[in-house]
Amino acid sequence: MSNTVQQRIDQLCDELNLHNHQYYVLDNPTIPDAEYDRLLRELQQLEADNPQWLRADSPSQRVGGKALAQFNSVAHLKPMLSLDNAMNEAEFSAFHQRLAERLGTTEIAYCAEPKLDGIAVSLLYRDGVLERAATRGDGMTGEEITTNVKTIGSVPLRLQGDDFPGLIEVRGEAFMPTAGFEAMNAKAHAAGDKTFVNPRNAAAGSLRQLDSKITASRPLAFYAYAMGVVEQERAALSDSHHGQLQQLKGWGLPVSPLVEQASGEQGGLTYFRRVGEARASLPYEIDGVVIKVDSLAQQTQLGFVARAPRWAIACKFPAQEELTVLNGVDFQVGRTGAVTPVARLEPVFVGGVTVSNATLHNADEIARLGVMIGDTVVIRRAGDVIPQIVSVVEERRLADAQPIEIPQTCPVCDSKVERFEGEAVARCSGGLFCEAQRKEAIKHFASRKALDVDGLGDKLVEMLVDKELIRTPADLFSLSASALTMLPRMGMKSAQNLVNALDSARTTTLPRFLYSLGIREVGEATAANLARHFKTLDALQQASLESLMEVDEVGEVVAKHVYYFFRQPHNVEVLTALIDPLGANVHWPAIEEVAADQQPLKGQTWVLTGTMSQMGRSDAKAALERLGAKVSGSVSKNTTTLVAGEKAGSKLTKATDLGVDVLDEQGLLDLLARHNA
Repeated sequence: MSNTVQQRIDQLCDELNLHNHQYYVLDNPTIPDAEYDRLLRELQQLEADNPQWLRADSPSQRVGGKALAQFNSVAHLKPMLSLDNAMNEAEFSAFHQRLAERLGTTEIAYCAEPKLDGIAVSLLYRDGVLERAATRGDGMTGEEITTNVKTIGSVPLRLQGDDFPGLIEVRGEAFMPTAGFEAMNAKAHAAGDKTFVNPRNAAAGSLRQLDSKITASRPLAFYAYAMGVVEQERAALSDSHHGQLQQLKGWGLPVSPLVEQASGEQGGLTYFRRVGEARASLPYEIDGVVIKVDSLAQQTQLGFVARAPRWAIACKFPAQEELTVLNGVDFQVGRTGAVTPVARLEPVFVGGVTVSNATLHNADEIARLGVMIGDTVVIRRAGDVIPQIVSVVEERRLADAQPIEIPQTCPVCDSKVERFEGEAVARCSGGLFCEAQRKEAIKHFASRKALDVDGLGDKLVEMLVDKELIRTPADLFSLSASALTMLPRMGMKSAQNLVNALDSARTTTLPRFLYSLGIREVGEATAANLARHFKTLDALQQASLESLMEVDEVGEVVAKHVYYFFRQPHNVEVLTALIDPLGANVHWPAIEEVAADQQPLKGQTWVLTGTMSQMGRSDAKAALERLGAKVSGSVSKNTTTLVAGEKAGSKLTKATDLGVDVLDEQGLLDLLARHNA
């Protein structure tokens, strides 16, 4: 029995280690996550019942162990030396020429690879099993981080195959992919926890956790880039650096897919340029490329100088982080009214360009950074990403540093700036008037679900605003055909068609008009609810916050948006122009009180799904609402009836599971015919 249990543990360990390699290294999982979890739980239970057979390479060890009191020091079997740097192409060319003189040839084969921006680590495998992991430290002595490194999914706990050396030290870089870093920081920010400045700091901080369970929760990865000490009695090693990396890959260690062989000076420069161009699109951060003489015999011939090998060089890209001074803050207004602080910086060369401006995002970000005008700050620019301030050097803060104040009025139109509780962004409230929001406000006003002005597309709106023919939605209705023909590619017939369409759009409904105003959080459904509740625009304009919150599906946030929109003088000015009979003359029929017997579906909740071939979804919704029904977008236990058109999907399945009544399109048409007879 005991042998059977031990054999099962061995079988599970080998199978799970293989699946880890396929998932983390090859990015080609062969079993579902649920099956992997089932196998892992089985292994954990067997190990808990039989601790004497717990293997050092067991996948169960990846979840972390007991917290350490401190890290132990580790003397490297072979020093982990640093590399000399080439800061530009000329310095790499000089490096190549030095090697050519020593080797007596310019035909040098190189192995080139990206220089990952992480933390160097050493992995020691004995008989194929990971025995110890350590940081680089000072190159001679590092810290043992074995338990933490075991939590990295791409690090094999046991090497694959049977031709690996009895003892081999693998050197590589532990790093944090960009997507994982951003997700981790977003989660920390939402929880009010401290965020990391960049992926490199996040990787280093994660590997130096005394509690390895914390490390296990961090999205770390690993790429091998060299062999250190090797006992060769069982393995024939390649005589080139590139060949040895391929051997490491064959033993299950991840190697960067960007590793390449390059021929001579031009080959090295071409690789440097190509990877530099791709830098911003890579899923992890790099700060350069490493170019090494590929022949191990030539490496031995070239030897070392001081603490660096002569046969390798790190070709650095322009720095992505630099120090500079925050001279001031301006505030820009975006197309949706968002008021965004923009840092004005002492110009600094970073990421290959001179940067003098950077985003500060919003008031929450300013508070998180604790930044003040006059501070020395760390500025970061990665590829085409907008530069941003990532931290403050507080020890350099001047006595006269000034706090950053969010403006109370819009810097563009002087309307009130609002910031509601729970929202990070401050916004200008002059939506119909503000020049910064003008184009988007007019596009929305004329859109299909709003006033539906046929022929007034986005490009035409932009042209009309740019030519200063319109400033607000009300100005649309004063456009003449002759004025429109002055625009490029606008003939008299097209111009007259647009004037006619605008004239038709003057007659609308109150729900459509309310939706067209672009009040924040007021979509079609909310506009319809507001119209049904208040019946007139005047009653809505005079409504209190309390009465607004009495409307179906209008909570405190939406109520505040509506309330303050109608109390912004600039918005009232445009509204007045829109409904002025002698002006734009936008009007709609009065909403009459509907008798209870004319709303047989009052109190019911209906949902529409699938394709409706005989009547449009919007027409069906309107017809149901006229009969008193509330039309929702999702199915719940409170749903009265689901109307399922063609190709109905998950909503139909959910409705069936909940026992909700279901009608097809013909059933809806029959119901509407009965009630409208």
